[in-house]
Amino acid sequence: MSWAGPDNFPATSTSLADNLDKKLLVILRDGRRIIGILRSFDQFANVVLEGAVERSIVEELYCDLPLGLYIIRGENVVLIGELDLEKEELPAFMVAVTHAEIKQAQKVEKDGEEHNKVDHKVQNVTTNK
Repeated sequence: MSWAGPDNFPATSTSLADNLDKKLLVILRDGRRIIGILRSFDQFANVVLEGAVERSIVEELYCDLPLGLYIIRGENVVLIGELDLEKEELPAFMVAVTHAEIKQAQKVEKDGEEHNKVDHKVQNVTTNK
């Protein structure tokens, strides 16, 4: 039994084999965004990325945390997409910050969301009286 390479698929088929050695964005179930060069994959969509980074974005701030060679279990993959190397990865207004700064911004964002949820619940309780 031979492996079905890209040449053995119908023209309408999409396969990760078409993206080998290309820069990809992988979005995981927990919301993380991993960027790296696809080096290997299997039938379960387990993927190996080389030179991987985890990109965190909070409003106009972003941070790329280096991960190196990274293996992702297929069941955690939500989306895999090829990045266009001809275009800028990020808009010009985005500002690179350190890992500590992005963690602080994420905490502030999370605290703000929790505060809004509490306000909404209080508002619902007072309007239902």
